[in-house]
Parts: sequence; structure tokens; C-alpha cells
Amino acid sequence: MPTLATASEIVARLRRAGFDAYLAGGSVRDMLLGRPAADYDIATAATPPEVTALFSETVQVGAAFGVVQVLVDGAPYEVATFRTEGPYRDHRHPSSVRYATVREDALRRDFTINGLFWDPTTREVLDLVGGQADLAARVVRTIGDPSARFAEDGLRMLRAVRQAAELSFEIAPETREAIGRMARDLAAVSAERIRDELVRIAAGPDPSRGLALLRDTGLLQVVLPEVAAEAGVPQPAEFHPEGDVFEHTRLVLAHLRAPTGTLAMAALLHDVGKPPTLARADRIRFNRHDEVGAELARDVMGRLRFPRREIDRVTALVRQHMIFKDVPRMREARLRRLLDEPEFPELLELHRADCEASHGDLSTYEWVRAKQGELAASPPAPRYVTGDDLLALGLPAGPRVGEILRAVDDARLEGRVRTREEAIALARALVGAAPTEG
Repeated sequence: MPTLATASEIVARLRRAGFDAYLAGGSVRDMLLGRPAADYDIATAATPPEVTALFSETVQVGAAFGVVQVLVDGAPYEVATFRTEGPYRDHRHPSSVRYATVREDALRRDFTINGLFWDPTTREVLDLVGGQADLAARVVRTIGDPSARFAEDGLRMLRAVRQAAELSFEIAPETREAIGRMARDLAAVSAERIRDELVRIAAGPDPSRGLALLRDTGLLQVVLPEVAAEAGVPQPAEFHPEGDVFEHTRLVLAHLRAPTGTLAMAALLHDVGKPPTLARADRIRFNRHDEVGAELARDVMGRLRFPRREIDRVTALVRQHMIFKDVPRMREARLRRLLDEPEFPELLELHRADCEASHGDLSTYEWVRAKQGELAASPPAPRYVTGDDLLALGLPAGPRVGEILRAVDDARLEGRVRTREEAIALARALVGAAPTEG
């Protein structure tokens, strides 16, 4: 784990060798805000070969851009040479990089609050972009012309939203106006980079505000039109006093406790099936919205290039998020299987947040929690019967093998068979009752 003490020693070693050096970027911002820093970046006048010569363990992670990773006790510290950049021709990478002064390095960065430098020796802040004033005012503002900054890298628009949500800051008016005007340019950014920012927003400390900012800046319509379509879609007031589907989704995200990325994405997408299934008959209904939503969620996750395992997990969570209305009436075998599914802890947490964000009735959630303890105290017997056992009893290979295995497993899960002898006896009886061909 990177530490401030080690980062400060790296800066000191660079300075002893005659190179100007500072802690830079987000770690300085977080330190000034009294927040823990996840990593520590160092900016210096030393070039990559000069950095490599000073430290025993280094990795060339971006030497073409003046970046070297210094490893100390296995922890990485990014050391970057002061630089300025040429025009951005692909909305991400500069066409050229030139080593420069610390002032030029500050001016190339994205937001003023990320353009600060700190001298650990004197404990003084070097502020060349007005970042301290914006920290005090709690404002996210681009360095220089926001249109130019977003033209260089469109992902900065999403980062502005994420940082405003994470820090409880406002977005400066001119920065926000430029995002609204340039939101469509986000389509030129790679799906993987958009994905990573969305997950950080959805699983962050204030995802509800992050989602509202995405909507209000026009970014949501570009990256998640399925979620943007929820705005204005009404819900039955007796079940959803909170308002429309979009407001409900915001509140579900707000009620999650320490979500994983997959749980956050499932919460974000759990009701995307409602807009296309809205029907007004005796009351507002969303028939099969869970099934429709699961397919839409799969499409969204695929479009954003999530790994297959995460796509399958989120799709399963969206598909099953309405299952709790049936849980108290389930046979014990089905309930045990549900509780044993790997995604069930996330599914239960999604259900709790879903209830908290709407009617507030947690009776089913509490019933499931109690049932989990009860079933854990009386675990079922091991599986005693296999397909080979059924074939040995004379059952022909075919679909009936699976049906009988399921029936025997139901009996095991419900405590009706507790030994191999009982399981084989039941299997024999079911095989004998099985229809024969011919």
C-alpha cells in the first residue's frame, strides 16, 4: 500500500539529486481535504532515464509520456516528468509530448483541484491554477477553456460528474455549460473507459447525486439512454410514493451498503424494463419488466464491454429482483437452492435497497434473514445419488435421469431423505414408476 512517508522520501531523493520534484494531483487534493489518498503521484524535472538511474526497482509504464513507476516494498508510485502536450487527435492521446516546466505541467491538467503540487520538505502548496480557491469554494472547474479540455479527452466530462459527486462539490457554471454543449462527444470515448467511470459513480459515496448530474448535464442520454428513459415514467403511488422510475433508481443506489461494482450496476439497471412495459389498465402495471429489463441490462453491459462473468451476474440480479414476492411460499428445496446461489447476497441487498427506496416494508427481507439462520442451523444431508446410480438401477439415459435426480435432491434438501440408503430407495421407487419407451 503506497504511503505518504515513502512518497515524500522519493521526492526528497529526487531533490537531493538536483531535480525539482513535488507530490502532485489527486493525492494533494485529498490531503488538503483531509481525505485518505489511494495513491501518490510525483511530478519532477527528472526524465525517465534519470528516474530509473536513481531507484533500484522501476517499471516503464509510459516512458513515451515521461512516466515511470517506482516500486518500494512492492507498492507503486508513479513518477512523471513535467510535460506539456500537443493537440489531441483521438480525444484521448496527445499528438506529441514535450518536457516542460512545472507551470506548463500544471496547465495541461484537467481540473484546478487536481492541478496542485505539494512540497513535503517545506509542507507548502504550489498553486499555479487557482486550485486552492476552488477547494475552498467546493467547485470542480477545468483548467483553462473547458471546451478545449473536453475536446482533448471527452472522458473528462464524466470525471467532472464523478468528482463532484464524490466530493460533494458543485460543477463550475462554465464547465457545466460546456459539458451540456459537448455531451454528444462522449460517444467518441472508448466503452471501457466510460464503463470504469460509470462504475465508480454508481458504487461511489453519493451515486444518487452522480446519477442526477449525469441526467442534468445530458451525459446520461448518451451513455445510458435506457436509464434516461426512466425519467417521467409514473409508478403506482401506493407502492412507490417516491415518484417516477428514475427517482426510484436514484434512491435504490443511495440505499446500497458498500456495493460491489456488479451490485451497483444491477441497482442502476434493475428497472430499465419499466419504460418499455408501462401499461395502464386498472392501475399502472409493468408486466414482465424484470425479464425485459434483464435482456436490456445484458445489452447495456455488453455495449460497455464488461467481462462476461459480470454481464451474467448483473443480468441474473435484474432478472431475479422481483422473486422475493414468491419467497415466503417457496418449497424448502427451492428456497435452499436460491439461498445457495452465488449472487444471492447481492440479490438480497438489492431487494433491501429496493424496498427502502419505495414502500419501506422490510418484512420479507427480515423473514429471509431469519430463514437463512434457521436453515444454516439444520444443513441438509450430502448428495448421495448420481446419474450413474440411476443408470445402474436400469433407467435409460435421457431427460428422465435429470428429473429423478432433481426429485431426489428435493427430498434431500427438505429433510425427507438423510442417508444414502434412503436416497437410493427413493430413486429406485421413482425409477420403477418411470414410464418406459415402446
